[in-house]
Formats: sequence, structure tokens, C-alpha cells
Amino acid sequence: QVQLVESGGGLVQPGGSLRLSCAVSGTIFSLYDMGWYRQAPGKQRELVADITSGGSTNYADSVKGRFTISRDNAKNTVYLQMNSPKPEDTAVYYCMGVVFGKDYWGQGTQVTVSS
Repeated sequence: QVQLVESGGGLVQPGGSLRLSCAVSGTIFSLYDMGWYRQAPGKQRELVADITSGGSTNYADSVKGRFTISRDNAKNTVYLQMNSPKPEDTAVYYCMGVVFGKDYWGQGTQVTVSS
């Protein structure tokens, strides 16, 4: 059974930093393209960043230069380093993995950016 478990969310001040982690189990992690999505209250879920099985990355314009997605295949984990977060980054952040056309999602972790 494939499981994705996010951690690292919480309250962070504007201009601070936070690192989200997503641990994947029950599958061959290295085969998966992985992504971080977020959903703010009253808004649709949107892509934040993704990383292919080969390590290529892609970012939403709103987070370019501030957030970094990475993966450690030895630890079956994908990360989202959030630097200089802004109040508008407040949302529930979800980890997603996709392989052979099938996607899997974590339960989400709340990130609140506020002073």
C-alpha cells in the first residue's frame, strides 16, 4: 500500500524559513515524479513545485527564487524548502506522487505565514 506522509508544517514568520518533508512508503520511490501542491481557504488546489524521477524541477511563478524542491531517493523522501515565505503562502500543503499514470496524495500539512 502506497503511503505519503507530510511533516514540517506550522507557523512561520514572513521572511523566515520552513522545510516540508514527505516520506513515501510501500513502493519504489525512485520511479515516481513528485510534487507539492497547496490549497488556501476558498481557493483551488494549485501546483507549487514538482520534480521528476530524473531530478528535473518546475516551479510556480509565485514561488520561484524562494522555494526549492528536492528529493533523496535513499530516504524515500521529497522536500520543499520554503525561504522568505509570505502571508499569501498560507495554505494546506499536499505531497503528490505519480507513476504509470496513477497518482497518490498525502493528507496535507498546514503552513501559516504570519507575524
